[in-house]
Amino acid sequence: MSIWWSLHLRREAASVPLARRLLIGTMETAGVDPDISYDLSVALSEACANAVEHGGDTACGGPGSEAYRVTAYLDGEKCRIEVADAGPGFPAASAGRSRPPIRPAHSDAENGRGLCLIEQLADHVHIGNKPGRGGAVVSFDKVLKWRKDVAPLMAV
Repeated sequence: MSIWWSLHLRREAASVPLARRLLIGTMETAGVDPDISYDLSVALSEACANAVEHGGDTACGGPGSEAYRVTAYLDGEKCRIEVADAGPGFPAASAGRSRPPIRPAHSDAENGRGLCLIEQLADHVHIGNKPGRGGAVVSFDKVLKWRKDVAPLMAV
């Protein structure tokens, strides 16, 4: 089974639940275990919220800075999700590091927990900048488990 979709969304708070509902609906239809669907939907919500908050360049004001892209792949036994924006991207990685460090937020902090949550909920996470044009890319994947009461959606 292989399903993929891609959304080009405005950087507005209302876009976050839209992406989340589409992902949950896709996984429910495919027969993915609800716990896995929930974990991935929370991770997606965090990545989208970051793109909405940080993903634009207000100095440029171009049309690309007002949008971000979400792509999801359910392929075989794995789901991969990518969220890409047109913002300033992440600070340059330190020498010898392929990506910027993720620092846990304080327990009483109201924000700053998103990337840590994504790392805890997904099996593999890649956080970096888009080459050339700028912007951040957060991609993550998780091995899928299937509901026991429904046969997984299979290619015909």
